Amino acid sequence: MNQYQEAAAVPLRWVGPIALSGNAITGEVDVPLATYESPLWPSVARGAKVSRLCERGIVATVVDERMTRSVLLQAPDAGAALAAVRWLTEGRAELEAVVAARSRFARLLEIRHQIVGDLLFLRFEFATGDASGHNMATLASDALLDYILTALAQLRYGSVSGNFCTDKKATAVNGILGRGKNVVAEIVIPAHVVGSTLHTTAAAVAELNVRKNLIGTTLAGGIRSANAHYANMLLAVYLATGQDAANIVEGSQGITHAEDRDGALYFSCTLPNIIVGTIGNGKNLDFADANLIRLGCRATAEPGANARRLAAIIAATVLCGELSLMAAQTNPGELMRSHIRFERSMEEVVGQ
Repeated sequence: MNQYQEAAAVPLRWVGPIALSGNAITGEVDVPLATYESPLWPSVARGAKVSRLCERGIVATVVDERMTRSVLLQAPDAGAALAAVRWLTEGRAELEAVVAARSRFARLLEIRHQIVGDLLFLRFEFATGDASGHNMATLASDALLDYILTALAQLRYGSVSGNFCTDKKATAVNGILGRGKNVVAEIVIPAHVVGSTLHTTAAAVAELNVRKNLIGTTLAGGIRSANAHYANMLLAVYLATGQDAANIVEGSQGITHAEDRDGALYFSCTLPNIIVGTIGNGKNLDFADANLIRLGCRATAEPGANARRLAAIIAATVLCGELSLMAAQTNPGELMRSHIRFERSMEEVVGQ
C-alpha cells in the first residue's frame, strides 16, 4: 500500500523508441519523461527518430561508476594530518574490510584527500551495486570514521559530510573524478539525415556548439560544463523513475562535442555524474517500479547491471534532446515556434 497520501502530479509521456548500443544495453527502448515543459517530448522524439536512422544508433559507453562521501577530520596540525593520510594508505586492506563488514554491496574503491591547515578532508569512493548509493556511502563512511578515530586518537571528528563529495552542488571535483555513473553517448548521423530530419547541416551544429556551448559557457563561468540543456532530460527521467531529483545539479555538468565529418555529424554527450539507481528509496513506488520494469531495469541479477542500463538509457535520452535543441537553434525562430505550439497544446489538454 502506498504510504503517501498526496502526490505532485507531473505530466508523463513515453517517447521513442531510441536505438541504442554499447557496453550496458543494445536494442530499442522507449523512455518515460515527466515534465511540465511539453516541447521536451517532441524534441527528444526527434532525436530518437534520428537514432533509428543511424547504423549503430546511439552508442552509450559506461566509462566508470562510483558513489562518494567525504568526511571531515581535525588534526593537531598539517603534519599530523599528513601522517594520518599515510596511515590510511598503508592500512587500505583494513579499511576495505570495515566497509565489507557493514554492507553486503558497498565496496571501497578509492580514498582521496585534501589538507587545509589542520583540517583533513577524506573523499571515500564506493561501488554500490544497483543502488544510487547515497545512504550506503554514508553508512560506510560512518563505519570508517569510527575505525579511524579509534585508531588515531590525535584526530577529532568534524563531520560525516565535508562537501568534498560533492553532493548536489556544481563543483569541479565531480566533473574531474566523477560521481555516480560516468557515461559517454555518441552518434554519427549521415548527411542526408542531418538535412531531412534535423533541417540543418553538420557544419552549422559543430560551429554553434563551439560558439554557444564552449565559448558562451566559458564567458558565463561554467564549471566543468559545456552543454545546452542536459538538466531538462535528466529531471524528466529522474522524476519518472523515482530518483533523487536534486542530483541533476551535478548531473547536468557535462560536455557536448560535435564534429563535421565530410557532411556527416558526429555528436556526443559526456556525463560524468549520472546519479541513479534501480533499487532504494523512491524506486518502490508503484509508478516508478512499473516504469523501471518497462525499461528493462529490473531484469538482471548481476549486481549493478540494471543501474548501468538505466544510466546508459538516460545518457542516450540526454543526447536526443541536446541534439534536437542544437539543431533547432541553428535556424532562426524555430525554437520559439516549437515552444508556442506545444505549450499551448498542453494548456488546452490541462484545461479540458
